[in-house]
Amino acid sequence: MWRDKGLRFILLIVPFLSLLLFYGVYHAQVIQAIPTAIVDLDRSSTSRELITQLKQAEYLQVNAYLESYAELEAQIQQGQVVVGIVIPEEFGTKVALSQPTRIFMAIDGSNIIYATNATSALLSVTRTLSAEIGVKTLMAQGVQIDEAKEAYQAIAFREEPWFNPTLNYAYFLVLALGLNMWQQCCVLAATTTIIGETGWKSWLQWKALGIGKLPLFISKAFAHIITYMALVLPIFALVFLYWRFPLAANCWLLLAFTFIFAVTLHGIGTMMSSLARNAVDAARFGMLIALPSFVLSGYTWPIEVMPWFLQKVVWVLPQTWFFQGLNYLIFKNPSWEFISTYFLALVILAVIAYTIAAVATSRL
Repeated sequence: MWRDKGLRFILLIVPFLSLLLFYGVYHAQVIQAIPTAIVDLDRSSTSRELITQLKQAEYLQVNAYLESYAELEAQIQQGQVVVGIVIPEEFGTKVALSQPTRIFMAIDGSNIIYATNATSALLSVTRTLSAEIGVKTLMAQGVQIDEAKEAYQAIAFREEPWFNPTLNYAYFLVLALGLNMWQQCCVLAATTTIIGETGWKSWLQWKALGIGKLPLFISKAFAHIITYMALVLPIFALVFLYWRFPLAANCWLLLAFTFIFAVTLHGIGTMMSSLARNAVDAARFGMLIALPSFVLSGYTWPIEVMPWFLQKVVWVLPQTWFFQGLNYLIFKNPSWEFISTYFLALVILAVIAYTIAAVATSRL
């Protein structure tokens, strides 16, 4: 084992590199600056004071001030914000009259990590704000502080997770973990596409028969991709038909997206196969990409809280585009205009990978 320089490098170096990589991903132990949008339907001095205090909240970062509930829903659906706060009309008047009033808070439940942290942040904010606003208003009217403390509870904050209302962790993670294992197997299989032929003496027989490289490798690619899809269909059937997990988007759109991802995975594996000296190295190169890609994809830990250099690099990986798009398809039923960007990114990555593989094998 130690005579193999490549294997020795993997055993000695890769565990430490992986440790550093995962530390970089998860170093922000608490998610701060949660993207937040506010809809102020009241536009009173009281609502403006509330907005000021929300902006000063430790874990919330107000990124947008919207005009309507519909705009808020669209921004959460597109992933631009995680938390939406709607201040109702006549909020200031009701507070001044000590009448019950509600502030609506919507939380994107499609990402459990964000949703959990956002809920905790909002609970902290609501306790403080409801007390401060109520007490200050009543004391300004001459009410004694003890009476004011009892009356402040008239202001209620109602929270509502969207897209995964029960915050079910199984809905969020089970399918993603299964597809992560599937994509690793796909990449590993694809690393044999070229080196699996050229690395054996039978390659000379293929050349002697006059069979072109292009027809040979296209036929192998076709067989691989069909096999990939045949393997993923039982996963989808188990999750959506037997376990009855929710699927917001059309099932054919999900299958089309998965097919494009399968093609891209095959392209990545083929590229590694064309650059490696032997089958073992090809498998190693493929796994160096496939194994950490799920952690880096931002599915379990938001990309926005990763180190700045990782935030740029992760979008080079097809797994990032796939798992981000998968989240939208499962929970949010995005429009074609929105999800087409993810399709296009996977196609571009596939074209780049196959082009590199073609150039590398042109000398064979």
